[in-house]
Amino acid sequence: MEITEKVAYLKGLAEGMELDTEKKEGKLLSAIIDVLEDIALELVDMQEAQEELGDGLDAVSDDLEDVEDLLFGEEDDEEDEYELDDLGEDEDCYATTCPTCEETIYFDESVLEDGQVICPNCGEKLEFDLESLDNEEEDGEE
Repeated sequence: MEITEKVAYLKGLAEGMELDTEKKEGKLLSAIIDVLEDIALELVDMQEAQEELGDGLDAVSDDLEDVEDLLFGEEDDEEDEYELDDLGEDEDCYATTCPTCEETIYFDESVLEDGQVICPNCGEKLEFDLESLDNEEEDGEE
């Protein structure tokens, strides 16, 4: 039995007892029952509002999950693996981190020979100085 039903039952009992509302006790009991009825109706309204908020929160949560899947989902991981596979097994693969966006950039030896690579994430131009690497190798071999 819900609270509104219980209050309605009490109201029915009071009416069945034919309380004299002209006397102090009758006025008091009638007023108490009226307050209980108001409280019960207010509780029902609050429960309905809470259910609506819960439904809205579930909808927002589902939408957020969809956005997270788009931004961070497995699709991005699959694309990265595909790009790495396109480089071929015979070629050396190099990686660096873009200082601007901190994204890892993968490239092959031909890009390294060009001396520069453009970050596909933010467009930052990264340059490589191969002469200093060659000098270090020569110094190490002597």
